[in-house]
Amino acid sequence: MTEITIYKNKAGEYRKFTCDGHAAYADYGQDIVCAAISVLVINTVNALDEITGEPIRVEADEKTGRINCSFSGQPLRETSVALMDSLVLGLSRIEAQYGKKHCKLTFKEV
Repeated sequence: MTEITIYKNKAGEYRKFTCDGHAAYADYGQDIVCAAISVLVINTVNALDEITGEPIRVEADEKTGRINCSFSGQPLRETSVALMDSLVLGLSRIEAQYGKKHCKLTFKEV
């Protein structure tokens, strides 16, 4: 299962997100759920960096499927918030369609 955790502060502002594990929906190389999650997460990280210029820190481990993206600047720019909202929307739709057995999205307050 891929577990994605979105961290927000008390004001509801995005602080960071983590993505950990593999969806295990199908065999390696055939897993459409893992591919969809990866595209959403990696595209969001790239867009935050290259389009918005948001100050972020990213740590990744391909073996475990772990990505940790922390936001240095607070609050996030409006375009960055829209990108994060889009990530959450996409991940929540994957979770709804394929189940929490493969994609689990949670929110935590920091």
